[in-house]
Amino acid sequence: MKIIVDSHIPHIRGLIEPRAEVIYLEPADITREAVLDADALIVRTRTRCDSALLYGSRVRFIGSATIGTDHIDLDYCTSHGITVRNAPGCNAPAVAQWVFCAIHAWMRVHGITSPSGLTLGIVGVGHIGSIVARWARQLGFTILLNDPPRENRENRENRDGSFDVIFGRELHQKNRPYFTLGELQRECDIITFHTPLTRDGQWPTWHLCDQRFLDGLARCRLILDAARGPIADNAALMRWHGDVGLDCWENEPRISRHLLEKCIVATPHIAGYSAEGKQRGTAMMLEALNDFYGWDIPIPTIPAPATGAAQVTLDGIAASYDILADTAALKSDPAAFESLRNHYHHRPEYQ
Repeated sequence: MKIIVDSHIPHIRGLIEPRAEVIYLEPADITREAVLDADALIVRTRTRCDSALLYGSRVRFIGSATIGTDHIDLDYCTSHGITVRNAPGCNAPAVAQWVFCAIHAWMRVHGITSPSGLTLGIVGVGHIGSIVARWARQLGFTILLNDPPRENRENRENRDGSFDVIFGRELHQKNRPYFTLGELQRECDIITFHTPLTRDGQWPTWHLCDQRFLDGLARCRLILDAARGPIADNAALMRWHGDVGLDCWENEPRISRHLLEKCIVATPHIAGYSAEGKQRGTAMMLEALNDFYGWDIPIPTIPAPATGAAQVTLDGIAASYDILADTAALKSDPAAFESLRNHYHHRPEYQ
């Protein structure tokens, strides 16, 4: 049994070895030649798992210690009997922390002292968006949620009498769980994106924030993307008159230097890089291996809830993470994007 593990995944060394031969590789070294005789891969988003990597190999299990799967060709894996597991929600509190640190930094630049009177649009209400919504409500923002797949699912379940849609009614005084993108465009001061990256289907998210979307904004002054880079058309963002905060970029790690300079907050795809988030991701990979192979690897205890802090203050969140230090580091050396990401000091989540 041979398992290849991305060498930048923390808290995993020594835990699988009693049950398999484990090879730790840099992402660039996880090549077709390297995986030909591997039975399983544990990777991050930097490893594209498709036919070019997997063809002819004996890989039957891929674990991604991240929330997304857009770096994995799921159709290929299904057709070739490869089981795929990811770590949904593992870093959700950390990304929420990033969002409110970015908003706090923007508010300070513009002399805004209170969230009262600000409307926050949240596109995508999964693990991350749900925490952002809950914290925003506590902090005094008006909230508009947009999530067509979730809205469609909840409406269908509600019609069947098996689900009571209370989440949105708790969030907005209009007693509506969800709003259209057009309504967010008209009413929001800030819009933050938390969707997966999809290119087809009923609700594709590739370039969801494009020139047409930006042209339709009536009062929005800040766009945030800590989801996936191609959700926002980076060239269109460069032309937009408002403020931008980015953690995810198109063409990473070769990001636009001009857009970098425009950004009020700019980080090297590390919004979810908390110590606890990384521990959760690894724990979820170990659980997936146990389930797939019937092992009993001990699962470490995570010292913070995956649902995020129960009570928050904006000043408290901002004090928990110096987002402007990470911004300064990237702006001073954009070519170091990958190094800053790979060697990031995993920060503690807001407690």
